[in-house]
Amino acid sequence: MDDPDRPGGSSPKAGDEIDPDDVVRISSNLVPIPVSVVDHRGNAIVNLKLDDFELRVDGELKPLSDLTRSETSVRLVMLFDNSGSLDSAREFEKQAAIRFFKKVLRAKDEAAIYSIETDSYLAQPLTNDLVRLQQTIAMFGKPEGGTSLFDAIIGASNYLKPYSGRKVLVIVSDGIETTSQHQDFDFVVQRVLADDSQIYVVQTGLYEGANLRALAAERRMERLTGETGGAVYLPKTTSELDLAFDQIAADLAHQYVLSYYPSMEHRDGRLHRLELQIKSRNDVRLRSRKGYYAPKPAASAGW
Repeated sequence: MDDPDRPGGSSPKAGDEIDPDDVVRISSNLVPIPVSVVDHRGNAIVNLKLDDFELRVDGELKPLSDLTRSETSVRLVMLFDNSGSLDSAREFEKQAAIRFFKKVLRAKDEAAIYSIETDSYLAQPLTNDLVRLQQTIAMFGKPEGGTSLFDAIIGASNYLKPYSGRKVLVIVSDGIETTSQHQDFDFVVQRVLADDSQIYVVQTGLYEGANLRALAAERRMERLTGETGGAVYLPKTTSELDLAFDQIAADLAHQYVLSYYPSMEHRDGRLHRLELQIKSRNDVRLRSRKGYYAPKPAASAGW
């Protein structure tokens, strides 16, 4: 089905190149800020208005130009770990992931699937066909090989970059990196912020207790989600997997999306820190991205 939020209006197939002339872009100067707000019991606060929020950029008060709610479409990529580092709980993880797609996707939303392995790849391009998504997960075979997690994150974030709407990565992995070409974690964080991706992690494989490598991976995943306004979930039993996915689905369903337009002098390709607060009440907690990279003008932009 055609979608005005989609570049070109039709689904790209695996391996297709997106023609830049076909990409429908919102202003490249726009910084979208997805925000989750809850009370002290963890219940979503859903009645806030634009004037309730206050934004500081690099410590300076800046205006917000727009607020939308869950009507904003979602482009979601699930990064599913198919490397040899995972264990016998894998079938539970696959079934929980399949159920997640049923819960989270609406008619206006689309999802894709990346396989995390030695050579991570796009296993299913963006689609709103639940059967195709479920079949892709179900057909994944026995885990083996290395874990090119950083490469998969960069690849998935770059894949979503041309699209408007909310861009979300859901990583289902123990978070342990072994074989990526890109080994610089700071570079990974920089790329996902530049691509306006929000990241959630369901850190699996820890059912028998964490080890030192998993703890280091957890710290990386906490930084990645913290910078982008997502969250890490650590199911300690397979029965907690569904709960983790349910919490992500609920978070996406109740988000606000704020819009900030940086001035031209901030289009310098550098990291700018974001601090968002709610002026009207102090009994709530919010989660949002912590920074953005404003692209340089086209003549000098590039990585």
